[in-house]
Amino acid sequence: MRNSGAWAVIEGVGDHGCEYMTGGRVVVLGDTGRNFAAGMSGGIAYVCDRKGDFAAKCNPGMVELEMMEAEEDIAELRELVDKHFKLTGSAVARDALGDWDNALTEFVKVMPTDYKRVLAEMKKQEEQAVA
Repeated sequence: MRNSGAWAVIEGVGDHGCEYMTGGRVVVLGDTGRNFAAGMSGGIAYVCDRKGDFAAKCNPGMVELEMMEAEEDIAELRELVDKHFKLTGSAVARDALGDWDNALTEFVKVMPTDYKRVLAEMKKQEEQAVA
């Protein structure tokens, strides 16, 4: 699945998920195949890692895996899962929302290294412009 700007919530993906992703957001509520994020240069993915094996399935060439700690990431993820539930009636999303604190501990943020650097630089320039 290549994503160039769409926002999507999916309940699982096979091999090569988010390959060459350049923008947008992807939430994966279920399992992933191997080689996730190969060539991913933009956007953000939030992956539920219930089995604790996602790091072995992710291609670390261009991305970093982060814990879900930033309030803005947590709010964005919750909003996306909630919208998915409202639009689809998904039992997976319902279960995650029903036990949100525990579900949140299972999510990993997949962030392209260069994209993260660019966002940090943009934020720094905005802060300097305000000062």
